[in-house]
Amino acid sequence: MSDVTRILNAIERGDAKATDELLPLVYEELRLLAAQKLSHEPPGQTLQATALVHEAYLRLVGDEPRSWENRGHFFAAAAEAMRRILVDNARRRQARKSGGQQKRIPLDVTDITDGAAPEEIVALDDALARLAVEDPKAAEIAKLRLFAGLSVDQAAQAIAVSRATAYRQWTYARAWLRSEIQGGQ
Repeated sequence: MSDVTRILNAIERGDAKATDELLPLVYEELRLLAAQKLSHEPPGQTLQATALVHEAYLRLVGDEPRSWENRGHFFAAAAEAMRRILVDNARRRQARKSGGQQKRIPLDVTDITDGAAPEEIVALDDALARLAVEDPKAAEIAKLRLFAGLSVDQAAQAIAVSRATAYRQWTYARAWLRSEIQGGQ
């Protein structure tokens, strides 16, 4: 059992000190993930990697008790928290713009934050929400691939499915999202 898993179990049992031990162990990995995501944001981005990590961490270990099965589950939750923060930030930027026609999103690229306009990120998030109703596992694989930048193998491990299942779900999700987004234009 890794130190992170041990600390996550202690947090689940209500050990308040364990929360203080967790951040130093996962901070650098979370910060690298956040920096990678934000490096592809358009110029003028006000959200910094450190702020993204801190906001995501606060959402993860905030006032409500949460439980994580293992290290992979925690990082999947962290990726989801970062995704929500980036989408919320994109929605705020989009709300400030007038007009904003939706654009086609290239889903061949696994990192959607690579220069994507705010309206593209919002359109993708809306489509992901619809996919989650139809096929939650495929939506989860897509979120981990598109927003966390995980490989299919890493995403499969994070949500505890086989590599083959993850590839099938990713192929399906990518085609479904492309059709959904292009159909909405």
